[in-house]
Amino acid sequence: MAIYNPKSKTAEEFINHEEILDTLDYAEKNKSNAEVIDKVLEKARLKKGLTHREAAILLDCDIPEKNAEIFALAEQIKKDYYGNRIVLFAPLYLSNYCVNSCVYCPYHIKNKNISRKKLTQEEIRREVIALQDMGHKRLALETGEDPVHNPIEYVLESIETIYGIKHRNGAIRRVNVNIAATTVENYRRLRDAGIGTYILFQETYHKESYLKLHPAGPKHDYDYHTEAMDRAMEGGIDDVGCGVLFGLELYRYEFAGLLMHAEHLEAVYGVGPHTISVPRIRRADDIDPSTFDNGIDDDTFAKIVACIRIAVPYTGMIVSTRESRKVRERVLHLGVSQISGGSRTSVGGYAEEEEPEDNSAQFDVSDTRTLDQIVNWLMKMDYIPSFCTACYREGRTGDRFMALCKNMQILNCCHPNALMTLKEYLGDYASEDTRNVGLKLIEKELLNVPNEKVRNICAENLMKISEGSRDFRF
Repeated sequence: MAIYNPKSKTAEEFINHEEILDTLDYAEKNKSNAEVIDKVLEKARLKKGLTHREAAILLDCDIPEKNAEIFALAEQIKKDYYGNRIVLFAPLYLSNYCVNSCVYCPYHIKNKNISRKKLTQEEIRREVIALQDMGHKRLALETGEDPVHNPIEYVLESIETIYGIKHRNGAIRRVNVNIAATTVENYRRLRDAGIGTYILFQETYHKESYLKLHPAGPKHDYDYHTEAMDRAMEGGIDDVGCGVLFGLELYRYEFAGLLMHAEHLEAVYGVGPHTISVPRIRRADDIDPSTFDNGIDDDTFAKIVACIRIAVPYTGMIVSTRESRKVRERVLHLGVSQISGGSRTSVGGYAEEEEPEDNSAQFDVSDTRTLDQIVNWLMKMDYIPSFCTACYREGRTGDRFMALCKNMQILNCCHPNALMTLKEYLGDYASEDTRNVGLKLIEKELLNVPNEKVRNICAENLMKISEGSRDFRF
């Protein structure tokens, strides 16, 4: 039987089934134990994070006044680490060819109904120009796993194409990559291509369920998939992003596994996940989410977000357009720091006026608003929509970023950078109402830059942006 060891690089030792079961049992037994919960909350208020077992107790807590404390603390930690900035990005689907048989994804190889597509470099160019014309500066590349149609060379060529497109004032300044688990050598090639974060969703940490959900194809190999982040780190990628697909397995199990993965990366590399994503299963071409009986309601989803924020205070938390406006508004307060906007989940969807009706989408989008509408909505809630990519471009990645973030010093760079990238957006892409709201927000938020020298430089740069200059950063 595998022994739990967060420093091990063997999947069944750092994501240990018996340890998770023990954790869930302990949390269940103490969910009404005010003394134990208070002790965990006392540690949580230090804002240095919690173990998976401590966080599981908070997740299970059924004392109403303690739950109110949990939500309030999550909100405070979010403010202390990330301020009121919300980073914006968009997914870009390159290809939906896939050789896997994942039962929850319409890309699975047995789906003969879905339209299979792969973008040419010219089609990628058109997609990127459409995204630039919205105002996006940060993309997440998505593709199915198919060594013939989507080899690593295709992904690398696509990244080079994307970075090379300069259209009017538009430029994609950071390309994150969400592709299947691969080799150390291929991760090295992705690093050399200048990617931002390497993202890979575990889908489920429950090995028995994982094998049933991935009955055939290379993704069936649980160990190879689960150990992918280690190979990425060994390949020199500083920033990795984790996530599970909530609804496939019991959420308490996934929550514990996700935090154990974060602990493992910290223990071995000194750098936990740059981002954690929390997607819930959604309807897609031949996928009915009601066939999976582990779905979670909105209240449980909000509690998961809050407890992840408390347990892993430094991580960026991502919620996509899978979630509705109402749900996204709720979890923004509790820990989410990145959202997608104006997203299309079909291959080639951005260059079209309307979402294509060719059923090439990976999932149905719940929040269908335009990027401008989302920027406007965020600002009217006193958030600063940020298109910043400065840390990545200034080499503040991996342990350099984490050192600043964990000391809550990253705000000295991030707040002014957010204001400057927002000013660019307002000048180049915003509707009149959004521009008016944004200019007032920038004027107000400039006063909140703590360092006087930085504040003065930021004010000068904002003026230069009004005069046509672009791409200032701290």
